[in-house]
Amino acid sequence: MSYYQQHQETLDRAILALRNRTFFAQYPEFPSPKIYGETADEDGRNIFQKHLANKFDELLQPEPSGWIGEEESPYMQQPLNIQYPQFEIDQLISRAQVAFDQWRKVSPKERAGLLVESLERVKDRFFELAYATMHTTGQGFMMAFQASGPHAADRALEAVSLGLEEQLRIPEKVRWEKPMGKYQINLLKEWRLVPKGISLVIGCSTFPTWNSVPGIYASLVAGNPVLVKPHPGAVLPIALFVSEVQKVLKESGLDPQICQLVVDTFASPVAKTLAEHPEVKLIDFTGNSEFGSYLEGLPGKVVFTEKTGVNSVILDSVTDIDKVAQNLGFSLSLYSGQMCTAPQNIYIPKAGIKTPEGSVSLSQFAEKLSESINGLLDNPKAGPFVTGAVQNRITSERVADAEKMDARVLLKSRAIENPMFENARTATPVLLQVESSQKQLYGQELFGPIALLISTKNTDESIELASEQAKLQGAISCGAYTTDPEVREKIADQMSLVATPVSFNLTGGIYLNQHAGFSDFHVTGGNPAGNASFTNPEFVVKRFTVVGMREPVG
Repeated sequence: MSYYQQHQETLDRAILALRNRTFFAQYPEFPSPKIYGETADEDGRNIFQKHLANKFDELLQPEPSGWIGEEESPYMQQPLNIQYPQFEIDQLISRAQVAFDQWRKVSPKERAGLLVESLERVKDRFFELAYATMHTTGQGFMMAFQASGPHAADRALEAVSLGLEEQLRIPEKVRWEKPMGKYQINLLKEWRLVPKGISLVIGCSTFPTWNSVPGIYASLVAGNPVLVKPHPGAVLPIALFVSEVQKVLKESGLDPQICQLVVDTFASPVAKTLAEHPEVKLIDFTGNSEFGSYLEGLPGKVVFTEKTGVNSVILDSVTDIDKVAQNLGFSLSLYSGQMCTAPQNIYIPKAGIKTPEGSVSLSQFAEKLSESINGLLDNPKAGPFVTGAVQNRITSERVADAEKMDARVLLKSRAIENPMFENARTATPVLLQVESSQKQLYGQELFGPIALLISTKNTDESIELASEQAKLQGAISCGAYTTDPEVREKIADQMSLVATPVSFNLTGGIYLNQHAGFSDFHVTGGNPAGNASFTNPEFVVKRFTVVGMREPVG
């Protein structure tokens, strides 16, 4: 039985979920991670420990030119000392070219089945992935488990399923007949799906698998060989994915070099050189806007980016102000604000937020929000695990600098103790109050646990400013709270025009930061925060070309 036959039911269910945008999770995290095995946590931790201070030798990429690795744990603030094989760029390109001729001739169905099989094997390594992600990104354990394991695997499956559906939409052959009165034209028409060529996926340091696997699996299912270039500070999580893909390829009699890991160092990065290589045709990138915009401008490349943005929250009217404060407090604290969907600019009218009990002023809401944040972070069973650790020292410095801005400090950032890691690099959210006229302060992304409460003339100005920032700087998410249907429609309309999805009136166990695979489109591709979306048809169809052949038949 082929891998496609084994996994056809999974692919069919995934495609149906994509069509209907309903809940679907091939790799759930509910009701608890123990669904993956009673000893899976301990086993995964032990395997992760064995990687430390060793060579990662699972990759099926022979003859490296050397071994390198610069990962550091934000929890221990010590190097992991894991070494990965290093290769010359010409060697990587040459191997990818050879692999391309083999991979492009495998049918879309068989490619899809093989890729799902790799995800099924990654499933057995979810806990190992969780510890690898914790100690490279600083994510708390539960987030690391969910984001790098089940959620990433679902996003990969999403890309595979949509890629397969788009390729199967076009028939391989058709007998075409056109009546012409006394005679008719008969043609045999054939269509070939031609992959674009070598694909380069450039990963980020905060979400090394979740942000990378959509591009990796979308390119692979379309028949393109892939070079996976992770951030030098977060290699191990995506290396585990790549190794499983390579193993399935080899077992299927295919060249493992169809998917290669490319590791570099902070001092000698290779992303630019690879991106500019004439044989690289497709590029996926997650990271800063400067480099992302440079990639978008490269001639002759198909580029998919997720860059930086300024996410807003519009507060107009609420039914329960305390629940709103709790929800936003959690959103600001989650992973120390290091999520691309984390809120930054919170707009509050001078007249206050309307509630059933009366108007709540900015200062009153700031007090409630501060209490919510402190209550969460001072809880030893929640705080350290929600905030995790700060991945990069530069982020910690940015938080300290924020308190020196020309703004009123409503809540200072502080370090909190992690009971498991005494050297963890931590920073709680800093809250600042500014006026709507101070665009030089809030009109840029301040990555990390930094939030600004912005006093506006009224809700109309709040909407105008949120829309303006999304148009100029980009935005991946927007939160809005209103009990007025007309205000709701205005927010939805104006934010839609700047391609920014809105989450209205969230108060329970769902947060602005979270996007669900098979249902939510992550990034729209319609504003400066990125030109691509996980996962719409454009994300997959631009990775192959349809070429037609026709010939008269009797």
